[in-house]
Amino acid sequence: MLLLTLATLVTLLARHVSAHARLFRVSVDGKDQGDGLNKYIRSPATNDPVRDLSSAAIVCNTQGSKAAPDFVRAAAGDKLTFLWAHDNPDDPADYVLDPSHKGAILTYVAAYPSGDPTGPIWSKLAEEGFTGGQWATIKMIDNGGKVDVTLPEALAPGKYLIRQELLALHRADFACDDPAHPNRGAESYPNCVQVEVSGSGDKKPDQNFDFNKGYTCDNKGLHFKIYIGQDSQYVAPGPRPWNGS
Repeated sequence: MLLLTLATLVTLLARHVSAHARLFRVSVDGKDQGDGLNKYIRSPATNDPVRDLSSAAIVCNTQGSKAAPDFVRAAAGDKLTFLWAHDNPDDPADYVLDPSHKGAILTYVAAYPSGDPTGPIWSKLAEEGFTGGQWATIKMIDNGGKVDVTLPEALAPGKYLIRQELLALHRADFACDDPAHPNRGAESYPNCVQVEVSGSGDKKPDQNFDFNKGYTCDNKGLHFKIYIGQDSQYVAPGPRPWNGS
C-alpha cells in the first residue's frame, strides 16, 4: 500500500512539473523560422505561469521588457503557427501542457516597443475559448502544441510585438484576490514574438488595451468555474478581436 501511494505521488508530481508550457518557435505559412528562444521571442527563463495581474509580467512574461535580437518576417495575410511545448518541441513525448489546464488562447498585437511592453498599446488579433465542445488549450495539445493565427491583410507594414497567451482556468473557480483561497485564479502563460510585417495594408490596430487595467480578478474571463457544466458560457477577457478596419 505504501509503495502504491509513493508511486501515485511520484506520478502526480511528474504531472505537476510537466504541466506548464512556453513558446519555442514560429512558422510563417508553414515555413519554420527556427528556434525562437531569445532570438525573436522575448523568452521567459522558465515555463511557469504568471498570476499577478498587476505585474508587468502579465503582458510579456518575466523577460518581456528585454528586446530580442531578431524578428520573424511575414506579410499581412500570412498564417503564423505558434509552437508551444513544455520542455522540448522536438520530442514526440513532450507533454506540451497538462490537460487539466483547460482554458482559452488569446493573441494580441502592439506596435513594436523596444523595451517596456506595458500600457494601453495592445489590440486583440484572435481568441478561442470553449468552442465545438472543447477548450482551446485541449485543441492545442491535440495539435502537438501548434496554434494558428492569420495576420489581417489590412495590417500596415512595420515592426510589431505579438503576444500569445495560454489562459488556464483550472484554478479560476475563485477570484485571484480571494483572501480565503490564496493561490487561486487563472494562470496566464504570455509569450511575445517580434514580427516585422510587409505588404500593402494601411491599418494600424487601435484598441489601446492595457492588461494591467483590463485584467482584473473579478473579470468573468479570469474568474470562471470549469467544473459545473457551463463551459459554453465562457467569455474571454479583453476586447473583441480587431478585424482590420
